[in-house]
Amino acid sequence: MNERPLVGLGLLLIKDGKVLLGKRKSSHGSGEYAGLGGHLEALESFEQSLLREVAEEGGPDLKVKNLRFLCISNITAYAPKHYVDIGMIADWESGEPQVMEPEKLESWGWYDIDNLPTPLFSAIENYVAAYKTTQSYFTS
Repeated sequence: MNERPLVGLGLLLIKDGKVLLGKRKSSHGSGEYAGLGGHLEALESFEQSLLREVAEEGGPDLKVKNLRFLCISNITAYAPKHYVDIGMIADWESGEPQVMEPEKLESWGWYDIDNLPTPLFSAIENYVAAYKTTQSYFTS
């Protein structure tokens, strides 16, 4: 168990009222639907980290615009793992997502924000709530 929380970042990517989600198949949250994201690396800005993750997980052709802060979450739902998660939101610009890490993800899909698949990764539940309500802090 980590003595301190890790820092994760995630992206709520919006395209025509739909959200990009993929079904996880490794680590915590296996079988749950999550967006693009990962760990904040040393000396990266939040924006640099998420743009790196977009390329690593979604492929080099997937482009986003209008990247901005959405919410922050204190996530203990996957104990003993503990994350401070920084949720960001962006608009789709171009390209279609590709599964770049098949050992970690089954597939990508665009889902209507009011009809999302289940189960959702804990942070995604918070992102959607933040998007709909403007709430910016969550604990789960």
